[in-house]
Amino acid sequence: MRVLLQRVQQASVMVDSEVVGKIERGLLLLCGVGHSDTEADLVWMAGKVSKLRIFDDDNGVMNRSILDSGGEILAVSQFTLFGAYSKGNRPSWGSAAPGEISQPMFERFVQLLEAQLGKPIPTGVFGAYMQVALVNDGPATLLLDSKNPE
Repeated sequence: MRVLLQRVQQASVMVDSEVVGKIERGLLLLCGVGHSDTEADLVWMAGKVSKLRIFDDDNGVMNRSILDSGGEILAVSQFTLFGAYSKGNRPSWGSAAPGEISQPMFERFVQLLEAQLGKPIPTGVFGAYMQVALVNDGPATLLLDSKNPE
């Protein structure tokens, strides 16, 4: 699983000119599921996202997690995180899991996050054409990959 994580002051996602998910201070997660991802990848990613210390403490040091800060999370499915572009200039999406696999895995990932945070996680609409708006805080942006945990 790949997640592009952005610390935000606010974020929202719209479908057909309607806001379907919105948060204030917290994390925007763009989430992609790959062919070889399993429940273990989802569990690892949910744990990493919830415990990653990227919020400032009282001394201005990134030492607090989303759990510590009480912030919110907005999760949006994004198969393009698995785009391959080594051959030519048109990306290939062959490494992304198809919707019938990735949708329940994305939903399970959201469930795991909700259990860890103890509150609902707003999302986009799986498979829909979406517009995502955000005010990046920092900016602080990280790419997390369950197959390559750096």
